[in-house]
Amino acid sequence: MATHDYDICPECDLLLNAALPKIGEKAHCPRCGLLLSRPRKRSIERTFALSIAGFILFFPSLLLPMVGVTIMGNISTGVLYAGVLALFNDGMEAVAIVVFLASILFPLVNISLALLISGHLYFNHYHPYLATCMRWMQNLNEWGMLEVYMLGIIVACVKLMALAQLNFGWGLYAFVALLIITTLLTSNLDNVLFWQRIHELRKNKHHAG
Repeated sequence: MATHDYDICPECDLLLNAALPKIGEKAHCPRCGLLLSRPRKRSIERTFALSIAGFILFFPSLLLPMVGVTIMGNISTGVLYAGVLALFNDGMEAVAIVVFLASILFPLVNISLALLISGHLYFNHYHPYLATCMRWMQNLNEWGMLEVYMLGIIVACVKLMALAQLNFGWGLYAFVALLIITTLLTSNLDNVLFWQRIHELRKNKHHAG
């Protein structure tokens, strides 16, 4: 008996034959038009390289001063986690937790998962938790909001420029580079290819066993 592979549109739940577009092509849902698949060239290699770069840049952006403010000779600097601490100190614990998760924890976990998965696929090394890590990465990808945090920094800088002298630190440059890296990471990660390679590694592992 012949077997068939099927996909389900995550937007409208339409059952479809598995789409296998080539690099440069796109597969859309015929009912709602949602983009289902868009193969990327050398997705595993690029994801592996970008996730390494993102992991390295994350800690300078978190720990180094981002913006220095000079008012009447007094200089104060701000780092990424300082906003979370300020919210806690002002009694806004719930907001502080949301900011911490969306701007620090989730992006770090997402980059770490991308590095872990792409590294295993790049070196053709199977691990029983690859599929679980892949699901977590896909779910957390929607919660990382570095661009929202960057927008808040821009708004704050625009307001402060009329009141004080601003000095931009290396932390801000690292954060901008991190934002670019995470955007490229999302656009270069081919979910369909990653799942296919995970299933192939699992089959090869079972056959070898």
